[in-house]
Parts: sequence; C-alpha cells; structure tokens
Amino acid sequence: MTNQLEGKIAVVTGGSQGIGRAIAECMADAGAKVIVGDKQPMESSRLHWHLLDVTDENSVKKFVENTINKYGPLSILVNNAGIMPNSPLTEQSVEEWDQVMAVNLRGPFLMAKHIVPLMDIFQSPAIINIGSIEGISGNPNHSAYMASKAGVHGLTASMAIDLGPKGIRVNAIAPGWINTELNQGYLDGLPDQEAAQKELVKLHPIGHIGKPSDVGDTAVWLASAQSRFVTGQVIKVEGGRMSQLSLPSILNKEH
Repeated sequence: MTNQLEGKIAVVTGGSQGIGRAIAECMADAGAKVIVGDKQPMESSRLHWHLLDVTDENSVKKFVENTINKYGPLSILVNNAGIMPNSPLTEQSVEEWDQVMAVNLRGPFLMAKHIVPLMDIFQSPAIINIGSIEGISGNPNHSAYMASKAGVHGLTASMAIDLGPKGIRVNAIAPGWINTELNQGYLDGLPDQEAAQKELVKLHPIGHIGKPSDVGDTAVWLASAQSRFVTGQVIKVEGGRMSQLSLPSILNKEH
C-alpha cells in the first residue's frame, strides 16, 4: 500500500467489476477515497457505490451533485464505463450503434462536463479515460466499439488541450487483453481453452496476459504527482502486443 493519492477523492465510473473495480481498489490502496458510479450495485467495505447512468445527463448531474455534497471536491475522474457488442457492420442496428456511442463516448463527455467545474484545482486534478488498443487497431465485428474508443482517444487529446490551462491533466489508458470476467467468458465458450490460452500468451512479448490491477496501477500513477508533466497521452497497457507483427504459425517458430 502507498499513499500516492492520500487525501484525494476519486470517481470511477463502471467500477463495480472488471477493470473498473481494479482501478477503484488500486486507488483506495493508494489512499484515495473512491466513489464508484455504476448501474450495477456492489458491496465493499471501503468503496462507496452510487447509482449512475453515464448516458443520462440528469443521472450524471444528480450523481455529481450528491457526490460533491457528501464527499467534497473531486480531484480524480476515471471514465471507465463501457460496452463492447460483437456484430457485423451490416447486421448492426442503429440502436446498438447509438448505445455504444452513448456509453463509451457520450459518458466521458458528460462526466467531464459536469465534474470539471467542481474539481479541486489545489489537488493536482487528473482525468483518466479508459480507451482500448482497439481504438488504434482492431478485431472483426467491432465497428462501433473501435469507433467509440478511437473517439475516446481523440477526446482525451482535446480535453488535455482545453483543461491544461486550468491545471487539469487528461490521459487515456488503452488496455490490451486483460484477464477479466468478460474475457474469461470468451475463453470458457471455446472447445479448447488451454490451446486458446497458449495462443493468447504468444501474442504478448512479455510472456503473459494482463491482470486488471496492471491497469489499476497505471491509473494510480497517472492520477499521482509522479506523472505531473504527462497529459494528452494514450498509455498502452498491453504487454507489447502491438509492437509485435503477427506471422503465420508455421513461420513463427520458437528459436
């Protein structure tokens, strides 16, 4: 446990499970008081859950007002809430497309819009948006998700420019394959999970896939004074996966 975030109040959207929960836990470990905003309830002895729908401006306003009144000025905002449908472009409905954009892109915009004016400028405030390596390069049937995460990366740069003069740093984290419940569910549905796991590991030069806390620890650093000159960046947390060009398996022999 460190005290990098001692005395700071942080909001993590979508923090009831997966990467968001890990970010919230890591920030609490670092001394922050953490408020989780999510539609899904959670139980925790040290994280404070409040209902939040990031797509609904009235819900965001109510959440921000209640949080400020109860806990005081915020100094950290983590825009983590997101969804990832899997459907071919020509079969995707307009409603599905709009929902992805609402959660993944409108959500960070609304949260920043209503929290920034109330942030504690004396606490070196920071905003961390959770993007994805799929905002840079992608997988099949993820058109809406890829577009939304590329938008998050662009929004991050724009926010860093606009909010820098106010003393607010804004960065994004682009996770790769992280061992979450969601990703484990994909593996559980495969006929040969062991083979799939080995193939996944081979994609990463580091030799293993990521843990949710790998993203959480990066978020703590980005929220702390140790990254005081870092803003407008997309930090890839992906074990080197995007640095390695893929080869046909017959050519990709171990030496």
